[in-house]
Amino acid sequence: MRSPGISGPRLRRIAARVAAGIIGLIVIGRLTGMLVDWLWFSSIGYVNVFWTVLVTKALLFAAVFAASAGAIWVSGLLAHRYASPPGSWKAEVLSELVGEVAPHLPWHAAIAGAAVLLGLLLATSEIPDWELVLRYFNQVPFGKADPIFGKDIGFYLFSLPAYLALRNWLLLLLCCGAAATAAVYGMRGDIACMRSPRGLSPAAAAHGSALLGLFFLLQAWSYWLDRFLLLYGDNGVVVGASYTDIHVGLPALWPLIGLAGAAAAASWANMRWRGYRIPAASALAVFGSALVLVLIYPALFQRFYVKPNELQLETPYIAHNIALTRDAYGLAQIAVKPFPAEQNLDLAALQANRPTIDNIRLWDLQPLRDTYAQLQEIRTYYKFLATDIDRYRFDARYQQVMLSARELEPSLLPANAQTWVNLHLLFTHGDGVVMSPVTEKSAEGLPTLYLKDIPPVSRGGPPIGEPRLYFGEGGKGYVIVNGNAPEFDYPKGDENVYATYHGRDGVAIGSMALQALFAWQFDDPNILVTSYITPASRILLHRNIQDRVRTIAPFLSLDHDPYIVVSGGRLFWIQDAYTTSRWFPYSQPGTGDGDNYIRNAVKVVIDAYNGTADFYISDPADPVVRTYQRIFPGLFKPLGAMPQDLQQHIRYPEDLFLIQAQVYRAYHMETPEVFYNREDLWQFPRKQADIDAGTGPGTPMTPYYMIVRLPAQPRAEFVLMLPMVPSQRENMIAWLAARCDPPDYGKLVVYAFPKDKLVYGPFQIEARIQQNTEISQQISLWNQMGSRVIRGHLQVVPIDNSILYVSPLYLRAESGQLPELKRVIAAYGDHVVMEETLGAALAALFKEAAPLATAPGGQPDGRAREALAHYDRAMERLKAGDWGGFGAELDALRPLLEALGAGRADAQK
Repeated sequence: MRSPGISGPRLRRIAARVAAGIIGLIVIGRLTGMLVDWLWFSSIGYVNVFWTVLVTKALLFAAVFAASAGAIWVSGLLAHRYASPPGSWKAEVLSELVGEVAPHLPWHAAIAGAAVLLGLLLATSEIPDWELVLRYFNQVPFGKADPIFGKDIGFYLFSLPAYLALRNWLLLLLCCGAAATAAVYGMRGDIACMRSPRGLSPAAAAHGSALLGLFFLLQAWSYWLDRFLLLYGDNGVVVGASYTDIHVGLPALWPLIGLAGAAAAASWANMRWRGYRIPAASALAVFGSALVLVLIYPALFQRFYVKPNELQLETPYIAHNIALTRDAYGLAQIAVKPFPAEQNLDLAALQANRPTIDNIRLWDLQPLRDTYAQLQEIRTYYKFLATDIDRYRFDARYQQVMLSARELEPSLLPANAQTWVNLHLLFTHGDGVVMSPVTEKSAEGLPTLYLKDIPPVSRGGPPIGEPRLYFGEGGKGYVIVNGNAPEFDYPKGDENVYATYHGRDGVAIGSMALQALFAWQFDDPNILVTSYITPASRILLHRNIQDRVRTIAPFLSLDHDPYIVVSGGRLFWIQDAYTTSRWFPYSQPGTGDGDNYIRNAVKVVIDAYNGTADFYISDPADPVVRTYQRIFPGLFKPLGAMPQDLQQHIRYPEDLFLIQAQVYRAYHMETPEVFYNREDLWQFPRKQADIDAGTGPGTPMTPYYMIVRLPAQPRAEFVLMLPMVPSQRENMIAWLAARCDPPDYGKLVVYAFPKDKLVYGPFQIEARIQQNTEISQQISLWNQMGSRVIRGHLQVVPIDNSILYVSPLYLRAESGQLPELKRVIAAYGDHVVMEETLGAALAALFKEAAPLATAPGGQPDGRAREALAHYDRAMERLKAGDWGGFGAELDALRPLLEALGAGRADAQK
């Protein structure tokens, strides 16, 4: 008696239903995802971007699928048609290998199914290349040719990557087609490798020869493309095509192209003879020649001919590398100016550069953020995620400030309060910003707050009319607004204030169908069953600003630091975005992901309340962004269309500046001989150990923003700067500055020091600070009294043609989290001082009074005593930070000194 069980046909039906269900769920998931994306793109006004990307992906998928499945299906059908019929000489082998399955197999259906499956896999793998396709068909010429082939650089940025992707797909298709064909012949018994007689049937041999001919033809095209890939080589001396590449590698590719073409013709001819000798000889000729001509001979040539004469032979190619690398990173536009590094700084120079002195940054990012957190987070669910540096005009003052957005972090709510209603309906937004000037501090060593509290209170800062932040650097999840649940706005005493969202963002979610859609998409049934959603409700998605920008424009690379701006009583985020490529010929890769071309081509402005994202082209000369402008005509706006007040807050991005500075360390050397010898290689200065940041001594210094009057410029301006030191040395040799203010935005300047003069670098100044007995004793004393000393970053401050060094010092209780600015260390020349305020430190640095002039009789001149009195009062005003009184005393001092100078000259006569 047979045991009960599931029959074979029923089992197959169950399996088919399970497979259909799984495929259905995958399809539904994809469709709902696309529908949600369409609704979201429509809500923010960029539905054309959505359709452009979706249609391109669909067309690419369809084209690759049709071509792949069609080619594999045709090859499989041909194999089935010409394979040995049942009962032939291979029937015995067939029977042993596949039993009774193959003779009864529905071959046409099986071949079609395999072709569809492989076609789907190939088409899916090609979808990420949608950008390559769009860039290829919309490319903009670069306007400059490469030095070897004379092709426009745009060919390398747009066409060559597309050709390589096409080659790779064809090669994969050929492999899949050959595998499917071999499977058919194997199942039909035309390929015998397990039993004698071993070999291929005539049909299988002919078919294999045809496919092999296609492979060799594809290999010939690959060798043709390899010519251009020589421009991306790196032999340790030259990045790009070297002497060996041009004189050996390039000529060797032409015979390989010919050999591969001849091998393709021979393979097709073998379809008639159907032997193995011609394919074997073809493969040996092509790949053996490639081994000799591409690997062995160039290596020997490089070692025994080029290496002994390397500088002479590689000089032209080093020059190509220098020139094109400088073009790729925008270094060719850097202006080089001398900086005398004089030691004649005095009080009059300080007064003349008061905007610079007033904006020396005494607050480091981490200590200030810790202080903000203790003073202004107000509630545990608020968080300052980042501290930004910007500048504002307050009346007649041009002030550098630091500010931080008070964002809502629902994860910081108590565990029992992290309910679905709280996380998605009640706690929806942050509130306001905190702002403080970079130099000022209170008597207790705390920052002076221009903006503070909830709702924001202005104490000298810009007023804020709409402080709510629905979009920020946090905001990872969705929220639903305009429902029955009141939205928490801010705490007020023992009660809470509630608000309703009146912004533009959000996808309508009032209908049952839309609630079901989003419940499915987010795997959250609460959206469907909650009673808090009304017909007016909307769901806010992609609230993290970088996620929002990446979703709209995934082809842009983003700077790590978006920053908050207060403009017109509203809050905006500015996100710098880059166009990048790894296909710029002869260019040194400058980033970890291999990119060797970068432009800060786009500034993105995101409204913190409405969520609107506007993309402004900041580098209209960039061919990559011009190509994307063709692809997405409604996405980008000219920079001039940005509101004027926001234009005053654009700044040179730190990530780009750092990459350019890293490359410039070597590529400021434009003479090939100097570059080859690395005679003038620069490095970033080392800085002291930063315990809070987890860095040790020797960590490279990072760029920093400051307001400074550049040499020979009429006014102070906002710049991003970084000192440079020679390789293996600590003395400063130059400093690089990026100008941020219109109309000079984006201009880079290098101020080079005289090579015959020693200028202390930051690490040397740090050593002098540590060797100062008074400072080291005081720090040791504080560290032993239950406090912890935090040394701030040392800043190099250019003033006229001199260099001043300033570093803050903070104290924090061992058990506390509230750093206080207690001292300012300043250094100039050989003098290092530490005082309570910046003014006092500067007064201590420049306390040497002018020699007391005497009358002809040997007694002190009355005018000299009066001058000394004005000088003493000026020093007192400087210590107190009274710049008005300081300037008045200097003005009174000047005519007395001039009179004394004239009297001394008369006496000498």
